[in-house]
Formats: sequence, C-alpha cells, structure tokens
Amino acid sequence: MSRNTCLCGSWSLAYGDAPAEPLTTIAGVESAGLPIVPAQVPGNFELDLQAAGKLPDPMVGMNMALLRPFERTHMWFTRRFQAEPDNNADTLLVFEGLDCYADVYLNGRLVGQSDNMLVEQRFPVDTELQTDNELVVHIRPAVVEAAKHVYSPGIGAMEANYESLYVRKAPSMYGWDIMPRALSGGMWRPVRLEQAPRERMETLYLQTDWADDGHAGLSLHYEVVGADVIADRYEIEIEGNHAESTFSAKKQLIFGIGRMHVGASKPHRWWPRGRGEQALYDVRVRLLKNGVVVDEKRFRHGIRTVDLRRSAPSGAGDPGEFCFIVNGERLYAMGSNWVPADAFHSRDRERIPQMLDLAEECGCNMLRCWGGNVYEDDLFYDLCDEKGLLIWQDFAMACALYPQNDEFCARMADEARKIVRRLRQHPCLALWSGDNECDQAFEWIRGRHGNPNTNRLTRKVIPDVLSEEDPRRPYLPSSPYLDETAIRLGEAGRPEDHLWGPRNYYKSAPYTHSTCLFASEIGYHGCPSPDSIRRFISPDKLWPPDNDNDEWLLHSTSPVVGANLYDYRIGLMSDQIQALFGVVPDNLDEYSRQSQYMQAEAFKFFIELFRAAKWRRTGMLWWNLIDGWPQFSDAVVDYYFDKKLAFRHIAASQQPLCLVAREPSGWNQEIVACNDVREDLAISFRVYDADTQETLTEGSRTVSGDQVTTLASLPARSSAHRFIILEWSSPLGRGVNHYMYGSPPFRPGDYRRWMAILESLAPTSGSSGP
Repeated sequence: MSRNTCLCGSWSLAYGDAPAEPLTTIAGVESAGLPIVPAQVPGNFELDLQAAGKLPDPMVGMNMALLRPFERTHMWFTRRFQAEPDNNADTLLVFEGLDCYADVYLNGRLVGQSDNMLVEQRFPVDTELQTDNELVVHIRPAVVEAAKHVYSPGIGAMEANYESLYVRKAPSMYGWDIMPRALSGGMWRPVRLEQAPRERMETLYLQTDWADDGHAGLSLHYEVVGADVIADRYEIEIEGNHAESTFSAKKQLIFGIGRMHVGASKPHRWWPRGRGEQALYDVRVRLLKNGVVVDEKRFRHGIRTVDLRRSAPSGAGDPGEFCFIVNGERLYAMGSNWVPADAFHSRDRERIPQMLDLAEECGCNMLRCWGGNVYEDDLFYDLCDEKGLLIWQDFAMACALYPQNDEFCARMADEARKIVRRLRQHPCLALWSGDNECDQAFEWIRGRHGNPNTNRLTRKVIPDVLSEEDPRRPYLPSSPYLDETAIRLGEAGRPEDHLWGPRNYYKSAPYTHSTCLFASEIGYHGCPSPDSIRRFISPDKLWPPDNDNDEWLLHSTSPVVGANLYDYRIGLMSDQIQALFGVVPDNLDEYSRQSQYMQAEAFKFFIELFRAAKWRRTGMLWWNLIDGWPQFSDAVVDYYFDKKLAFRHIAASQQPLCLVAREPSGWNQEIVACNDVREDLAISFRVYDADTQETLTEGSRTVSGDQVTTLASLPARSSAHRFIILEWSSPLGRGVNHYMYGSPPFRPGDYRRWMAILESLAPTSGSSGP
C-alpha cells in the first residue's frame, strides 16, 4: 500500500574534476562550467557519453581502453520532479543501484551517502520533500576513494583488482580475464520516491519448515513498525493459494515482531526443472488495525526444502560427499556459471530473459551466480523461480584476500543482511556461498602461512548473518572450500572443486584423474563466429590473432593495455586447436570453425565424464553460458547471442535421458544410459559408425530411474578415428548423441563431415525435460 513515484528516465549529467565547494543544487551544477549531457536512469555514465557523441561504442575495437582517463572523473546527475508530501507517510528516496560513492542532495540538503553499488540505498526525506523538488546526485570516483585506505601485506588481489579490496563494486568491473575494465558510475538500477504508511509491515519472510506429500509446515516472520498494540488491536492475516491448494492463518499482535505458523494440507511442492512442477503460491499478507486493513503485501512462495550433504574425504577410498537434496531427493546438478550479463550493468535486466531461455534450452537445472558479479536483478530470480533453475549464490567477493578489520567486517555484515533479506523468499535459491576462490587466495598471497579458515568474513561474519536471517538454507564458506582436510590433502581433499588445470588437451590427466565429486567451474576456449568477430574487431585487425594484435588482445580479455595481465589467452586458443587438429589454420573462417570444434568436444567430454559416474559424481556447473561483452572466451554463446557449436553439444549431453560412451577401460568401452528422471524407462537403441553405418550394438532395455544403466560393452578401438552415433527412443522422445574415437590429431575435414551427418539427423528431443 506504499505509493511510489518513479524517478527513472531523463536526467542531466555534468562531469569533470572535483570543485572547491560541494555542488548541492542544479543551479550550482549548471554554473560550474562543467560539460553537461543528457543522461538516462537506469544508466551508466559511459553510455550517456556515447549517446551524446562524446565516446565511441566501448564494445568495438580499442574503444574500451578510452574509458581509463575517466576513472578519476566526478559526476553530477540532476533532475527536477514533483511530488505530494504526505504527513501520514514515511517518505524515502530509494536507489536500487547507486554506483558507488555518492552524496545525495534533495532541494540543496544532503539527505544520504552511499559507498556500496551492490545493495539498495534508502534515504528518509520527510522534512526535505516539497511539491517542486530538485535532486542532485554527486558520484565520486572509486579510484580516488580506494586510495584513502591502508593496504597491508596481509591482504591482496590480482594485479588489476587490488584497488577493489575496500570498494564494494562488482570485482569484475576492475578488469578480469572475462570482462573489460569499466569502473563506471551512475544509477544503474531504478530510482523512486517511496511513501510508505506509518503503520506497516517492514519485513516479511515466509519459510518452509518441513514438507511432504500430505502436509507442509510454514513460518511467517514479520516486523511491524508504527503499531501501538496496547492502544489498538492489530492482526496479521496470511492467505496463500496455488490451483486448488490453499493455506491461511490469522494472529493478533502482542509485539510488533514475531512469527506465526501456517499449515498447508496436500501442498503442491516446488521442484527443480525436470523433477516436477514449479508450484508458486500467490501469497497475500495484510495488517489490520481494529479490523481495518492498513497495509498489504503480495509475493510468491514455493513450498520446498533444500539441503547440501557435504563431508570432507577421510582418506584413501573415501571421496567424501557433495550432493544437493531437494524435497528429500538427491539432485544431479547440470548447469552453468552466471557471469555479468553486460559490462555496463544498467543493461543487465534487458538481457536476462533471453539468457535464461538459453539455460533452459541446453538442459540446465542450476546456475551459479559467480562472486565477481553484482547480485542480480529481481527479474532474474523471479524467472528462475518460474523455470525451476536452482541458484547457487556467491557473495560478491572473488579471487582476493579481503580486509579483516572491524570496519570492513561491519560493512560486509550490512551488505550480507540486505542481500539475504532481498533474496531469501525465492525457492530457486539453493545455496549461499561466501565467495569465489578466496580460500585459494589465502594460499596465493600468504603462502604456507595462509589458512583460509581464519577468514573472519566467511567463517564468522556471513555465517552469523545467515544464522539470524536465513537459518534453513545451506551455506558453503567458499568455492572451492578449503577446510582443514583440504589443506592437509590438497586437491584430493576437495569434494567440490574448480577444474581448470593446464587447459591443454581436454582428455589429459588433470581432467580425467580428478577426484572431485562436483565441479563448480570447468571450461574451454571457443572462438566466436567470423560474423560476430567482424562486429567488434576492426577490418584491418581481423587477422592474424597474436599478441601483436592489440584488439584481439584487449578482447581476449587483457583489460589494461600494456600491463600484460592475461595475454596468454590468444596463444592458449591456438594451442588448443593444435592439440586436436595438429596445425593452426591460416585464415579466420577456419580458425573459428576449428576452435569451436575443439570447445564443443571438450564441453561434451567434461559433462559426460561426470554424468556417466552418477552418483559418485553429483554435478557440474561449466564455465560459462554467455559473454557479457564481445570477446574470445569460454562462453558457449557470444555477446550477440550467437550460439557456438558447444551449445548444441551441451544440449545433447544434458538431455534428461542421454546415452553416453564411456572412455575405454582396458580393451573395452561401455555404452551407458544416464537417466535423470525418477521413472524406469523402456528404450530402444542403436550405436553405429557414422561413415559406414555399421551397427556396433543395438537392443531394447529398461533403464533404471535416476541411475546410470550399462547397456553394452564394445571392443575399444582407440587407434582408429571413427565417429559413433548413439540413437534411442523412449517415452521422452527420440534422442541422439555421438562419440569420437581415437587420439589426436584429427583431420578437420573429417570432423566437418561428421557434423554434417549429425545435423542431418532429427533434432535432439527430450532436452527440455519431462
């Protein structure tokens, strides 16, 4: 029942050096002699400068490097608006995303300050609001603010990211091997004026305590402000419905903060994609004063339970455990890492729906929101609720040893509390993770003296917040998590790991001999199509791809020109082509084609290596679905939504029922059926040579539900280069997969012929799940 006035749309942007005195009014900004251009909110100042003709498109050629001189630039965003002051309401200016160090002036008075782009900022303005208003938002440069801190030898980060340690921006904005350096600034999410009733429900959280087919127990946690429960009768009333299933309860308030229990009979439970219905209850909660409704909130709730069974290996023969349990059932996780949707985060939201459609199309049931990113838009989690895509959510820390002092710990506790309260209602949210690879950073930075279990942020600060705000959801301190066992045993002590290795031939020992049960990162390079490359590389820089080609280098991604940060990636892609085909092509079209062949087979191999070992292995989240800017990377869809060949191979490998050829063992090779649905399935299958049509094995079998079933054992023929087609039919439809026999080098012409044969077959069916 709050009234909101949208303050998005057209603003003005002035930019330049810091003035001697604060600019607190529009008149002051306009008279300061600064350049002024139109601006858009949500937006980023680089995009405003591009729209005004002050900058070329940052995504093209070397243009991203032109942003570096703007890193010390101050920005003043201004606009006028009208409003109706309400003495019976609490009035707030709400910035959903304010990047980053900001002073906010309403009608010439300082009403709020921000130092965190990652969380919503709410500033009370009851006394400052008028009918006619002017708003000035001064954004100070993050690099200047970063220089005000003390950097001791005990903390650290990757070279381009050192100045991010104290600054609560998305770490990747400082430059990463997958993202350009674009520090940016602006109001990157919506701005509004919110007028909330004085008597209102400030915080609500409906959680599932337990659930089975017959009943579910729910708890509504509430915080009511402004209610005099002694003078008047206040009640909380909740109603929820999904199809014919309903629940309801009502309770008189004795105190403004409390909990009420709600029972649901024959509940419709929320299931991950491929396991059942994504049942979402429409919930209405009302606050009544003496029988009259004074506040009302609506949201959706999924009745489900989630857990993570994790144990460290105890030694030889015991790999430990790492498995997600949803509604009491084990889940084999198949999915991807979710990295920044765009280098300029104001554009994230518009890309999210199409990106999530891709995740569905290639058979994902889980996404890992990587710790170098922002906390994603509400739309992302709403759509994941609807699609049944489970979310592994990192807190926004990555590849660094962050400050451990009291001040920084307090800032992280505040950030964590705000994020947990914003996201905890979503049934898609399966796991909180403290960070990305910061446990490993303790070893990188402190050597043998670096024990990540002393990390206050992930061992104390965040767990304490979660125990108060979201106690029933599992938590992992880091990914990968290095507990005392992992420190003692090394990689053999990690049931969950990031499998990058030397990134040489994809069937080399670091991949095939890994003992981890769950791979939360693993990837392989794949060149975009020539058509896409021509959209972001200048015509005279299209060829050759080497370290003398500055545009290929920048888009590979080496984010700071001349700093030699990630310059190895062009050579890596060429080396990977050579590993499979023996020679590197001398033209762009063939180079792109062979790189995509290599990437596609690598991803297919990784996924099937793990799937064929279900339940010893329990999941893989490969790196990654789509690029956040035009680049040469591990993504299987480029920035322009052009799918690489690996996308199709992944969709085939992640079918709910997939026939897979295991790697040869001794003189034999097994053909197995990986079934991820609960029911036993009657199948007919044929395995044959694509070139000769020779049938290697065929038959009809019933394959067990949620298991891997061996269908046949064939003589291993690793010395021959052969392309094997696996075809089958089942109640889920017709499926197709393949296996490539032999050891490198392969002939590119053979592979091109095999792909034509594969394309001639019926499209893979069943990839969307039962």
